[in-house]
Amino acid sequence: MIDRGLIWRVGFGQLIAWGVTYYLIGVLGGRMASDLGWSLTAVQGGFAAGLLVMGLSSPFVGRAIEAHGGRRAMTAGSLIGAAGLVLLSSAHSEIAYYAAWIVIGLAMRLTLYDAAFAALARIGGGAAKRAMAQITLLGGFASTVFWPIGDAVGEAYGWRAAALVFAGFSALSALIHLTIPDGRFLPARPANGASPTPFAPSLSQRQTRLAAALYALVAALVSALNSAMSAHMIGMLAGLGLGLGAAVWTATLRGFGQTAARGCEVLFGARLRAVDLNLAAAAMLVAGFAVALAVADGVATAVVFVLLFGAGNGLSTITRGTLPLAFFDPATYGSLVGRLIAPSFLLSAAAPIGYAAVIERYGAHAAVWLSIGLAGAALAAAFGLRAIDRSRR
Repeated sequence: MIDRGLIWRVGFGQLIAWGVTYYLIGVLGGRMASDLGWSLTAVQGGFAAGLLVMGLSSPFVGRAIEAHGGRRAMTAGSLIGAAGLVLLSSAHSEIAYYAAWIVIGLAMRLTLYDAAFAALARIGGGAAKRAMAQITLLGGFASTVFWPIGDAVGEAYGWRAAALVFAGFSALSALIHLTIPDGRFLPARPANGASPTPFAPSLSQRQTRLAAALYALVAALVSALNSAMSAHMIGMLAGLGLGLGAAVWTATLRGFGQTAARGCEVLFGARLRAVDLNLAAAAMLVAGFAVALAVADGVATAVVFVLLFGAGNGLSTITRGTLPLAFFDPATYGSLVGRLIAPSFLLSAAAPIGYAAVIERYGAHAAVWLSIGLAGAALAAAFGLRAIDRSRR
């Protein structure tokens, strides 16, 4: 049973987990490069290594949550994340730095949305769709909360102190994850006492394989954009013409865009199909990056870009969790989705490094055009998923 208290607790856990791990590089990456004397690409390589570990461990973590529930996995992830952040704060060599990110990468796979979605699907089955959307409301404010915290602590005491503060938050979130129940959803037994009706697929094998491939493609492309913007949005806005201070505070508005879009979905999206929501999210991403080409015109244009990106990314986060419930058996959610999203972590691992190279060599405008291409491909795949759903109906 997924009650309101559980949704609030898991939501707060997501707020912390995203803020202290995934979004760390976006606010502290520049200070790390300056302090360590490394290139931005080398610093982003640590984050990429963490995302690579997320991809390699994804099938294993998905099976573990499906078999044992989210409590143990997510609690362990919080403590592992705290340990990785402590290691990061004390890193002076490349070996130590990358080792810390490898630890943080495992923690991210054990604590972020994909783990939470699998835990909720195990508890609530197909009815977990609403809960998945609701926990993202708090998680969407992660950058809004933790980018200013990281910037303030980093400015006053250095990035190492900021990493230690984040480690403390991660350790505290373990107390939240300890409250996740280990129960498993069981279909209601018919009144005549017969066995529950098993999941009946409504797609052919070919359609199921195509839907799985398109879902994996959308997840991979949106994840690449998310990781790239998490690492480079502030720098891109500065490169497009904003001052650094304005870029930091404008970038934090992505959290408002994410949460506003997710809030609309929670309030008004009960009748929207996941495929339609996914299509709208991809369209917002394309529109947002198109607007980014005009950021030099002023802060107002930058705000529109950030809010559109936040809204599109926020809705994509929801559909990443709910699309599998529309096409596949909820009983196998953890293991199936764990396999399908593994490529998304691999592509998102390459994105920060790739974007760093593009920005350093060709500038921020080239990175915007690259983003338009990736978002456009995600939009095409979203149209494909919608076509499969319409053929079924």
